[in-house]
Amino acid sequence: MTHGTDGIDSTTYGTFGNGGGRSGEPEPQYILKMFGEVVKTFRKRARLTQEQFAPLVGYSPETVASIEQGRRLPPPDFAERADSVLDAFGVILAAAKHLTRRKGLASWFRQWAQLELTALSLYTYECRLVPGLLQTPAYARTLFTDQLPPLSDEQIEAQLAARLERQQLLRERPNTSFSFILEEHLFLRDLGGEEVTRELLDHILDLTELRNVNIQIMPLVRHHHAGLDGPMQLLETQEHQWFGYLEGQKYGQFVSDPAVISALQMRCANMRSQALSLDDSKSLMRRMRGAR
Repeated sequence: MTHGTDGIDSTTYGTFGNGGGRSGEPEPQYILKMFGEVVKTFRKRARLTQEQFAPLVGYSPETVASIEQGRRLPPPDFAERADSVLDAFGVILAAAKHLTRRKGLASWFRQWAQLELTALSLYTYECRLVPGLLQTPAYARTLFTDQLPPLSDEQIEAQLAARLERQQLLRERPNTSFSFILEEHLFLRDLGGEEVTRELLDHILDLTELRNVNIQIMPLVRHHHAGLDGPMQLLETQEHQWFGYLEGQKYGQFVSDPAVISALQMRCANMRSQALSLDDSKSLMRRMRGAR
């Protein structure tokens, strides 16, 4: 959805998009919490700690904790693995069926949220703001604070926690390739002030050291630009299928049409050649960091 809506009830599923808003009043996370309690009950019945259980289902203890606490939508294969490992008589699988019926979660975003958790690669181009996966707490808080209609303090804290939790994807998915193309003006804007921007640049420079993260800057002056139609995300599944996600002011769009995906891939490929290389992008960010 919009950079503020994310297509989800952010209290329940976390904020998956880039910005800081909502799609309406957050609703209680009853269904996710109930599913988490079911998993936790069977895990304890099996006398397993989260640390012991996590490798048996192929996920980190942090992911297991998030699922059990009702703060995260489980990956597509989690319920089947958990039910088998815990000998849960099909109860976990049955409970998982209700997760996709969650009121308030747009059907197109349900697909994207599930696919993102197991993607082989994720490409993001942004011209409005720094993507959620790369934001610092101070930068994200600025976005949430500036959101209109205004959010309450409780909503801001809930969405900030969800955003920071989602950023674990960069480290929990070391075999997923994350590629970002960011406009230079995103940093020149000094959103939140110079100190917030300085911290943001330091944070993104640190992320460039991860082997699975590639960040390129699109220079402020560029005579040819393939991304003028706006921000976009492209995702490759483990079955090597491609999907896209486009955000606008109010609504987002899940894209599966091969013809549209082909056009987005061409634009993305051109932008990667038009943007600065990783090394040149890091040099530019260091210069911008030094100017503050």
